[in-house]
Amino acid sequence: MKLNYLYFNNYIVMKKNLLLLFVIISSNLFSQTNIICTDSITGQVLQGKYNPLTYTASTILNRPDTIFKGINARVSPDSLQSYIFKLATFYNRNTASDTISQTQGIGAARRWVYSKFQQYSAGCQNRLLPAYIQFTLNICSVMQHRNVIAVLPGIDTTDKSIIIIEGHIDSRCANVCDTISKAEGVEDNSTGVALVLELARVMSKYSYNNTIVFTVTTGEEQGLYGASAFASYIKANGIKIKAVLNNDVIGGIICGYTSSAPSCPGFGNLDSTQVRIFSLGAFNSPHKGLARFIKLEYKENLLPTANVPMLISVMAPQDRTGRGGDHEPFNSDGYTAIRFTAANEDGDANVTDTAYKDRQHTSNDSLGTFKRNSTSLTPDSLFVNFPYLSRNAIINGNAAGMLGIGPKQPDINLTSPAPGSLRIQITKQTQYHQYRIGVRSTTNDWDSVYTMTGTLIDTIKNLPGTTYYVSVMSDDTNNIESLPSTEYTAKITGIGEIAAPTKTVELLQNKPNPFDLSTYISVKVNNSIAYHNAYISVKNMKGEEIQKLPIKLTIGIDEVLFDHSYHPTGTYVYTLVIDGQAVESKQMIFAD
Repeated sequence: MKLNYLYFNNYIVMKKNLLLLFVIISSNLFSQTNIICTDSITGQVLQGKYNPLTYTASTILNRPDTIFKGINARVSPDSLQSYIFKLATFYNRNTASDTISQTQGIGAARRWVYSKFQQYSAGCQNRLLPAYIQFTLNICSVMQHRNVIAVLPGIDTTDKSIIIIEGHIDSRCANVCDTISKAEGVEDNSTGVALVLELARVMSKYSYNNTIVFTVTTGEEQGLYGASAFASYIKANGIKIKAVLNNDVIGGIICGYTSSAPSCPGFGNLDSTQVRIFSLGAFNSPHKGLARFIKLEYKENLLPTANVPMLISVMAPQDRTGRGGDHEPFNSDGYTAIRFTAANEDGDANVTDTAYKDRQHTSNDSLGTFKRNSTSLTPDSLFVNFPYLSRNAIINGNAAGMLGIGPKQPDINLTSPAPGSLRIQITKQTQYHQYRIGVRSTTNDWDSVYTMTGTLIDTIKNLPGTTYYVSVMSDDTNNIESLPSTEYTAKITGIGEIAAPTKTVELLQNKPNPFDLSTYISVKVNNSIAYHNAYISVKNMKGEEIQKLPIKLTIGIDEVLFDHSYHPTGTYVYTLVIDGQAVESKQMIFAD
């Protein structure tokens, strides 16, 4: 492959367009190499190989209310605006853009981010450690690339797992390798970078048990390459991750003519009170568990005093239809990671459509529009809503802060001692005084969250007849929860008893139901089954099959994601088919 690449390099003068196509294709064949942390001390801290006393603040601020109230009070819409205005001045932040100029291109942008991390470190007794994660990969004919990180060492190295808050800095216009045209990338994704910077500034004033890593990635637009490099670096060095909070397209409130499904309501719609969390999986998904944790911490810490209450929507799919984000490489390497995205987006990024007129992935993803006879942007002409971005930053900071000081995950044993009740016994991390029990049924959210004292409870009674999903969080003396435990199923009959499995294979009700874009269809396999082929058949009410979803049947819960795409709203029938025989059918409702 190296000889081919050199050959085409020599051919570039005469066949520039052909080379560009070759580079884009070839970059997908290569994996990142020579992945290093440019600062050896920072690299050691990432691995938990350091003395916490070296990075202990003279005054330790680590009480939960001090942290979340401080974040809530200190995150500034004005600061966020200043970052985004600065990021726009770099003109084009394409992954392969200029690295020499002091004022334009990806090099100038990442050096500016690095300098901001240095500035924040000086304000917190030099406890924030900036560095680059450098890697080699052919992206649009440029070989060397850098993520920017700032590491805030935890004060307890007993648990060496880290928490990552990330957003990608690279921008693009219609041509993914265009390094010349204007590509300010304001919504996508100066908003995510600004959020990371502001949380680094604010959160570095406090202390956490876990190390927090503020991360600005590159190469997202060409294939999530910067995040992939960082995930590979982490895996290769045996670093544990507690959670990854990815922020991408996180500050706009205007719905475009188009948007990636699940779509916003329609052109010109405004939504400044909702943020979406996308995550992989459904039943027993640690990523969905993290999303529910984030929502619970917001509800209990921030919502009671919020001037503008926020709706946090736990979405079914890993990302929007046909789209991807920097949480996915971490998912692929087995780490718990989610994506925050604004409720509304200006465009579905389909720049090949000649009728496309939205801003996303074009040179029009800019600060805003100028008023007539005006040389400056005024607040009502800006495309980013900075109070909205501020609220999203606070949600991120609150979640990361509580993760950073929270207790360890428990595990449980679930039984039924008597009709009408569930008995939950804590079997792992039994040292805590109390625990929180999350119970859900038909949606991705918990229906109820109970508090139990001690390690044994059997007083959750009179649950209506359905299948429930139960997980438990440790709750320490500061009333901070851990991430949820493994999720278990409990099938309750009409009189409240857990029913013993009566069938080898059971088709479960899809969740969520009704749904607005995607929904998970699950099959419960109680005993091993010999078969050759199995799939879920989805039909409309006319009996027309619109999708066939292969499914692998293993003991436990097996699931497939049904993406409704652009079929009409209404009722659909899904059927489990094993070796050509229809086993069981259920109905589901798509409500746009």
